[in-house]
Amino acid sequence: MPLTIPAIDDRRYQDLLDEALARIPVHNPEWTNFNASDPGVTLIEVFAFLTESLLYRANQIPERNRRKFLSLLGIPLQPASSARGVVTLSNDRGPRETIVLQSGIELRAGQVPFRSDLGLDLLPIDARAFVKRAIPDPPEAIREYYRQLYASFRGQPPTADVRVYETTSFPPANTGSVSAPLEAVDGAIWIALLLREAEPRDDATKHAVRDQIGGRTLSLGVIPIVADAERRLRPSGVAPDAAQPTLRFQMPQIPPGGGLSTIASERVPQYRDLDPRTTVDVFAEPGIVQLTLPASSDLVLWNNLDPLESGAADFPPALEDTSLGDRLITWLRLQSGPALPSQLKWIGINATTVTQRSHVANEVLPEGTGEPDQTCVLSQRPILARSVRLRVTANNATSEWTEIDDLLNAGAEVPVQDPRDPPGTPPRPTGPSEVFVVNLESGEIRFGDGVHGARPPLGAILRADYDYGVGRAGNVGPGAINSGAALPAGIQVGNPDRTWGGADAEPVADGEKQIARHLQHRDRLVTVADFEAIALRTPGVAIGRVEVIPAFSPELPQNEPGDAPGAVTVMAIPRSDPLQPDAPRPDRFFLTAICAYLDARRLVTTEIFVRGPVYKPVWISVGIAVVSGMSIAEVREAVRRALLDFLSPLPPGGAQSLDDMSALVRTPQYAQRRSGWPLRKAVLALELQAVANRVDGVLLVNDLRVAEGTGAAQAQIRMSGLELPQVVGISVVLGDPVDLDRVRGQSLESAAAGLVPVPIVPEEC
Repeated sequence: MPLTIPAIDDRRYQDLLDEALARIPVHNPEWTNFNASDPGVTLIEVFAFLTESLLYRANQIPERNRRKFLSLLGIPLQPASSARGVVTLSNDRGPRETIVLQSGIELRAGQVPFRSDLGLDLLPIDARAFVKRAIPDPPEAIREYYRQLYASFRGQPPTADVRVYETTSFPPANTGSVSAPLEAVDGAIWIALLLREAEPRDDATKHAVRDQIGGRTLSLGVIPIVADAERRLRPSGVAPDAAQPTLRFQMPQIPPGGGLSTIASERVPQYRDLDPRTTVDVFAEPGIVQLTLPASSDLVLWNNLDPLESGAADFPPALEDTSLGDRLITWLRLQSGPALPSQLKWIGINATTVTQRSHVANEVLPEGTGEPDQTCVLSQRPILARSVRLRVTANNATSEWTEIDDLLNAGAEVPVQDPRDPPGTPPRPTGPSEVFVVNLESGEIRFGDGVHGARPPLGAILRADYDYGVGRAGNVGPGAINSGAALPAGIQVGNPDRTWGGADAEPVADGEKQIARHLQHRDRLVTVADFEAIALRTPGVAIGRVEVIPAFSPELPQNEPGDAPGAVTVMAIPRSDPLQPDAPRPDRFFLTAICAYLDARRLVTTEIFVRGPVYKPVWISVGIAVVSGMSIAEVREAVRRALLDFLSPLPPGGAQSLDDMSALVRTPQYAQRRSGWPLRKAVLALELQAVANRVDGVLLVNDLRVAEGTGAAQAQIRMSGLELPQVVGISVVLGDPVDLDRVRGQSLESAAAGLVPVPIVPEEC
C-alpha cells in the first residue's frame, strides 16, 4: 500500500534563478551588471538548472526513506483482524453414531470462509435448555393448593415456603431483550438430552443412543451476556475484575436399580459433578466447555418417580410437552448462583468456536537469490499472526524456517569467532539463523543479511503455507454460517449469534501520523497523550472517543483526579451502538480488546481501569418563538438537533481523530467541540438556552427546563467521575415549554391512579 509522497523542495528553475539573482546585491555589492548577457549570470543559470535536477531526484527519496524509517522503528500499519464466533453442528437424520470432527474444517457464510478452532465429538442427540422460571407474587390460593398437595404426598407440611414456577425454554423465545431479567427458583439451567426427532421413541433406541454417547465428550457452547462491562489491569498483570462463581456441571446419580428409597424423607435426588475443560471464562466471553459424559449405564433417570415429585424440589423440571418427555435420555444441570440465567445469553451442545480465515497451502515464492535482505510478497493478505510456515529446499534438502519478531535477534549464517575471545575458544552460539519476519498488513516476508539471519541460497525453492482473513467483512449476523463443503453428508451448521472482532487494516493516513507519535511514546504508556494515541490504535474495535484520567480510580468514593496515585482510568466509547445510537455503551468484547492491547505496553506498576461512561438521564423541555416567515417544523428540528449535538458524548463525525490529541485543543473552549461533552462538566439550563437561541430562525427562547431522571427542573445537573449526560427525552414547542412530566410520558393523574393487579389462573384438567 503506497504512502503519499511529500515534496522536499517544490522550487523550479525560474524560482532558483530569481532567488540567486536577488542575493547578488546582498552578498556581492561590487557586482553591478547582472543582466542576461553577463557571464556570471550564465553560470548562475547553469547551476539553477543542475539544482532543479537534484531537487527532482531528491523528491523521489521520501517514499523509500519513510518506509525504511517505519521498518526500522517497527511500526508497520496495523493489519486487519479476523472475526470469531460460535457455531453448532447437528446430525438430525444421519447415521446413529458419534462422528469425530477435526479442527480446521472450513465453514462458510456465503463467500466468507471460517475455520473451526476445536475438534469435537458430534453426538447423535438433540438438546433443549429449560429454566424453572419463578412466578412473581402468585396468589395465596395457589400457594396453599400446592402446600396441601405436598403435605398429602409427604405426610407432613413443607418445612419451607412453596415457590411456584413454570418450565420455560432458555433463552425465552418471547422476549426481544437478551438482558431481560430471568429469575429461576433454583438458580440453575437444565439441559435435556433428547433423542433426535426422527428417531423411534422406545427403550431400545434410547439404549442404543446411550451406548453411542457414553464416555464421549460433550462440547457445550456458552455465550454470556456482556453488557455493562468493565475491565481492570492490576499492577502485577491481568486479574479478574471480581470473584466470579464457578460454573458447576452435574448429571443425575442414579442409585443401583434405578429407584429412589421408599422412605419419603430419603427420596432426595443426588447429582454427580462432571469435570469441565475450557480455556476461557464463559462468564466473560463466549467459549466451549468440554464435558466427558459418564458411561452409558449411568446415563439413565429414576424409574420410580411419583407424578407429584416430577419437577419438585431438586428434581429436573417437569415437561408439559409429552413428545419431549418421550425423547428424554437424561438431564444436565448448570449451577453457579441465583442469577445464572440472567448472566447467559445462549447455551447449546455440539458447539465449537470458529475464526474467519482461509488457508493457502504450498504457495511457491520467488527463488532464493543469495543476496542480503531478500524479500518476497505473499499473494493473499492480510496475513493472520503466526500462521506462516515456510519451507526452503536447497541441494535436495528441505528445511522449515522459523518466524521471529526481529531479525536483530537472529544468529549469524556462519558461526564467527568473537575477536575479543582468546585463541582456541569455540564460536559462541548466537541463536537460530534460518528465520524470517512477516509484515502482516502487506504480506511481505523478509530474510536476514547473513550476520543477522541466514540468506536463502541461490536457486533455493521457497514454499509457504499461511492463513489470511477478510477483516470487517467477517462480522456476520446470526445464522449466516450455514454451509461447509468438508462436512460429512447430512451435517447441518449454524451460528446462534453474530460473529465479532473483525476489523479492516489501518488506513495509510493514520499510519503516517503514528510516526511522530511513536517517536514520542515509543509504544509505551507513560503520559496522557500516550494512552490516548495507543488506545485509539487498538485493532479490531471502532473507537469513537477515548478519555484518559490520570491518578483516578472509579472504585473509590468521592474520588477526584489526582487522588489515586498509580491508577489510570481509560474511558472508551464505541463509534456506534445500535441499541442506543445517541449514547453508545461499550460491551465486554470492546473493552477486552482495548485492555489486551494496553496490557503489553503499560508500565508494570500502573493500575489501569478500562471503563465505559456512566450515563445520567436528562429531560429537556424548550419553548421558543420563531422568526416570521421561517418554517416552524424546520426550526424546531434544528433546535432539537443543536441541543443533542451539544450534549453528545461523541465528537462531531462520531469519532475522535488522531489530530485532536494535542494540548492546543484541550482548552475549555475547544474541548467540547473536539471530544464530545467534557467529563465533570455540569449541564446548565442557561447554557442550553444560549445554544437554542443561536439556532437560525429562533427569535426568542421563552424558557428552557432541564431535569435529571424523575426529579424537578433544575438550574444545573452536576456530573462527576465518568458521568455523561444522556438526553432520554426532549420537547421543542412554540410558546411556553411543555411540563416535564408530560415529556416523560406520564401525567399526574395516571401517576396517582396506581396499578391494577392481574391474577394468575392455574391450569386445571
